[in-house]
Amino acid sequence: MIRMKRITEAYEMKVFTDTGDYFGDIEEAIVATNKISGWRVRATKNSFLSSVLGSAKGVIVPHQLVKSMGDIMIISKAAIPSYGPEEEEE
Repeated sequence: MIRMKRITEAYEMKVFTDTGDYFGDIEEAIVATNKISGWRVRATKNSFLSSVLGSAKGVIVPHQLVKSMGDIMIISKAAIPSYGPEEEEE
């Protein structure tokens, strides 16, 4: 059964990856042609996203990568920004 949710209920919701890592908090929904196309996720203190991004404030996660949404949002680990080969060695 599909439960409807208002977009405003999602603001400040915690976002986790499907592997259990805390990713950040939802800051905004991106709506295009009457449907959600993506979510802007803010990198918060102690989140996995802040350790990966460094000084960046957040990322946009495409809605296709959202697996589940209830009290928290669960996204695919494919949303995690990847490192370049030079950054992994440091």
